[in-house]
Amino acid sequence: MGTTDSKLNFRKAVIQLTTKTQPVEATDDAFWDQFWADTTTTVQDVFALVPAAEIRALREESPSNLATLCYKAVEKLVQGADSGCPSEREKQVVLNCIRILTRILPYIFEDQDWRGFFWSTVPGAGRAGTEELEDDEGARPLAESLLLAIADLLFCPDFTVHSHRRGPDSVESMHSIDSCEYIWEAGVGFAQSPPLNYIHDLNRTELLRLLLTCFSEVMYLPASSDTNVLNPWVTFFCSTENRHALPLFTSLLNVVSAYDPVGYGIPYNHLLFSDYREQLVEQAMQILIVTLEHDRGGSHCPSSPSSVEERESTGPENLFVNYLSRIHREEDFDFVLKGLARLLTNPLTQTYLPNSTKKIQFHQELLVLFWKLCDFNKKFLFFVLKSSDVLDILVPILYYLNDARADQSRVGLMHIGVFILLLLSGERNFGVRLNKPYALHVPMDIPVFTGTHADLLIVVFHKIITTGHQRLQPLFDCLLTIVVNVSPYLKSLSMVAANKLLHLLEAFSTSWFLFSAAQNHHLVFFLLEAFNNIIQYQFDGNCNLVYAIIRKRNLFHQLANLPSDPASIQKALQRKRKSPDVISRTSSQETVSMEGSRPAVPAEPGTLKASLVAMPGIDKLTEKSQVSEDGTMVSVPKTEHSEQTAATGTSDTESNSGRDNEVSVVVHVLVASVCSVSLTLYRSQDVFYTEAEMERRRLSSASSASLWAPTPDWVLSWKCKLPLQTIMRLLQVLVPQVEKICIDKGLTDESEILKFLQHGTLVGLLPVPHPILIRKYQANAGTAMWFRTYMWGVVYLRNVDPPIWYDTDVRLFEIQKM
Repeated sequence: MGTTDSKLNFRKAVIQLTTKTQPVEATDDAFWDQFWADTTTTVQDVFALVPAAEIRALREESPSNLATLCYKAVEKLVQGADSGCPSEREKQVVLNCIRILTRILPYIFEDQDWRGFFWSTVPGAGRAGTEELEDDEGARPLAESLLLAIADLLFCPDFTVHSHRRGPDSVESMHSIDSCEYIWEAGVGFAQSPPLNYIHDLNRTELLRLLLTCFSEVMYLPASSDTNVLNPWVTFFCSTENRHALPLFTSLLNVVSAYDPVGYGIPYNHLLFSDYREQLVEQAMQILIVTLEHDRGGSHCPSSPSSVEERESTGPENLFVNYLSRIHREEDFDFVLKGLARLLTNPLTQTYLPNSTKKIQFHQELLVLFWKLCDFNKKFLFFVLKSSDVLDILVPILYYLNDARADQSRVGLMHIGVFILLLLSGERNFGVRLNKPYALHVPMDIPVFTGTHADLLIVVFHKIITTGHQRLQPLFDCLLTIVVNVSPYLKSLSMVAANKLLHLLEAFSTSWFLFSAAQNHHLVFFLLEAFNNIIQYQFDGNCNLVYAIIRKRNLFHQLANLPSDPASIQKALQRKRKSPDVISRTSSQETVSMEGSRPAVPAEPGTLKASLVAMPGIDKLTEKSQVSEDGTMVSVPKTEHSEQTAATGTSDTESNSGRDNEVSVVVHVLVASVCSVSLTLYRSQDVFYTEAEMERRRLSSASSASLWAPTPDWVLSWKCKLPLQTIMRLLQVLVPQVEKICIDKGLTDESEILKFLQHGTLVGLLPVPHPILIRKYQANAGTAMWFRTYMWGVVYLRNVDPPIWYDTDVRLFEIQKM
């Protein structure tokens, strides 16, 4: 039958189904077979030939026919999984059913009344191909039958895996097959790499797409802070009920980690061959990131629950999370890390022939997968930090952050990149690794500099803070926390990076900025803490920073003498209204950007973006640890006076901030581009709001926020805690010496002064070094919900061919046009 005839017949069947007012019997095989038995339609055809309006009409007007269609399609998959699809016709039937279910499921999920349908038992369901029992007590819910059939079909010889048959007459029984011998790719726990077969890759991709659609029910539920609400589809699929859980997890991880998009080093190779493996890698990665989620509380449940209810509430263990957390061999870590680094670096790779290598688009999923690896497997995190391999992850992350800073549709990418760096910065080894010289020349729109990876990090962070769009401002605390965390280990900052840090202090320490909002002084505390760490612990190699501090010494004197009387406060706030142009860009010699770089650009008009829930404040995101003399970290207990902190607005650097008490605070931030923009801090302790909702709430609560006004008492409450002693002592000792040298030798040359500072010492002259305080990332309900919405938003937007969820009523996030 020709493809056109096939499409016509399929369309006729759809019209018949949607116009029938009477229920069609499940036993009417002649009618139902029209949908899968005699057609060869692609998944794109199915999406075109089954319009959304008709699925909804069927759901409302002929619910029993929709139910039968779903039941019959699942039954066909169960039969195919049972028989192993020996004939081409059976394979085609299975593919057609996969495509129909992928099309229909989102419309089942968007209707609250239908959501339980797949979890109800249908008479005879799950028993296809076997003797029907008299009673259906043992019948499985339709969802379970569907998930088990998908799992079986993912290891079906000659359909999704290579056959191991010895001869033409031998048969591989689907029931006795050991799927661990059929893992798709060599790598973790498997040594053989099966030959590539693009038909198998295509069939796996279709099955994984249906599986992802099954898991997507969560998109149709509103964001909730209740992390105990598990996704029933994921919970069942990743439980011991699925006998293929281990080989499938391993196959997914190995396919992703082994993928090399460059195509065996032949330029333009990807233009000659459609890369079926890439589609498979994308779907495999999306399945991994959405299955690797579980309730943190449930993982430590008591070994013998006292009641059935208790056992049910903790839920069965997620085997994918379990397997991921148990990977421990160094060669496995090396394989996964090198694979992720290769893929993350791919979009940065510049070749002499434009378009000669394939550029992958799934870097956001890669970052989420890397995050989950570090979060669920601490041994992997320590392996990453053990050598300078961590820099192969750092550089692409900084590239993406810098590239996305002007594009509001990529604000989620900015967050995930910063969270990964925050997580890494909580470990001493990360700070130490940053001292490696930066020799790569990835084209980035940043000033040219010679220095280390620490310099690169600071220069990129400065660029984000001074030239990013205003919705990045909730990230400023995170960016500066990362700088503080690594600062005690930075041996030698370049002059460019030192000037950037001083420039941030200059921007954040103007009196009008400090008095504009209750939280703004925190940024100054972070910067001072970073300077103190470097002076106390890494003075010897940091003459560039010391010189920059001496040159900008007025900033520190101004902070020490910050006026706090009512008249000065009012004057500062009026100055802000009249003329915010108090800062110019730092020295113009640094404006030359790296060769080959393109400036960061805003999103194209019409770009779709998924909204995100608000993030918790930095005090909710991190917990403090003190580094003891032997290098181990000791957790710092929360102080008792955290309640009074909320009233005084003291910084997280002074005590644990009670910042979550503000519902929303409008803050004006001065950035180097000499414009004032507004920053919203969100409360997200128990309730989750999309950004649009937050904006509405912000406008309605602007009046209450404007009730806050800086008072002399408030200024004094934090001004007296500014950690200026170390810097003031340094200036007291070094400024007269530097001035004397300049007068005596008539020096005006920077290099001579730097040479003097390089050989100077402050031993015995500085206050006793303070203990190093690290703020380590800490997971909580707020971050768990943020990750869930971000991850599913990425999955929604990346699946456009076919557009699985487009124009359905998703509720986890809002889809917005830029």
